[in-house]
Amino acid sequence: MHTAQYQRAEEWRSDWLADPQVFAHKLPRLIQEKGDLDWLSAEVGARLLSAEKRVVTAESCTAGGIGAALTAIAGSSRWVEGGFITYSNAAKMKLLGVPQEQIETQGAVSQEVVESMAQGALRSLGAECSVAVSGVAGPGGGTLHKPVGTVWFAWAGVTGPHALHSQVLVFPGDRAAIRAATIVIALLGLLAVKPNPSINV
Repeated sequence: MHTAQYQRAEEWRSDWLADPQVFAHKLPRLIQEKGDLDWLSAEVGARLLSAEKRVVTAESCTAGGIGAALTAIAGSSRWVEGGFITYSNAAKMKLLGVPQEQIETQGAVSQEVVESMAQGALRSLGAECSVAVSGVAGPGGGTLHKPVGTVWFAWAGVTGPHALHSQVLVFPGDRAAIRAATIVIALLGLLAVKPNPSINV
C-alpha cells in the first residue's frame, strides 16, 4: 500500500510530465497552498535510499535551495553526497568543469551549460546521480529569448548510469516564487530514480 506522501508526489510528477509548462505556471500556487514541502523531499529521499543512490546538486539560481530541501529530512546523509553553489560563470568553470566556450556561445542559462554542470558534479563527488539548475530568477537579467522565470534543469544518472535528461521551463511570479518552483521541479525529476543495475533486488 502506497503512503499519502507517495501518492501526492506521483500526482505532482504525473501532472508535470503530462504538460511541463502548464504545470510550471500553476506550481507557485500549489506551493503556496501546500506550504511545507518536506513531504516531497522525504519521498525523494526514500526512493534514493531504496535505489541505493546518492545525489549531488549543482545550483546556480537556487543557490543551495535544492540541497537545503533534501537535507531538511533526518537521515539525509544516507542519500545526499554533497552539492555545489556555482553562481558565477567562473565557479561553473572552475568547480564543475563547464567549458568556457559553452558559456560564451550559449550563455549560462542554457541546455549545454546545465548538462555540463550535472555531469561535472558527478565527476567531482562520485555520486550516482545529480541535478543541476541555472536560470533567471529576476527581477532583472531577463531577455527576449530568456525572460525572467526561465530555468534550465538537468538530471544525470537518475534513470541509469549514463542517463542525461534536461528541460527548460518558464515560471511566473517574483524571485522567491521562481526559486521555490525551481526546487520543486528539481526534486520531481529525482523521483524517477532507478536502482543501479549491479544491485541485487
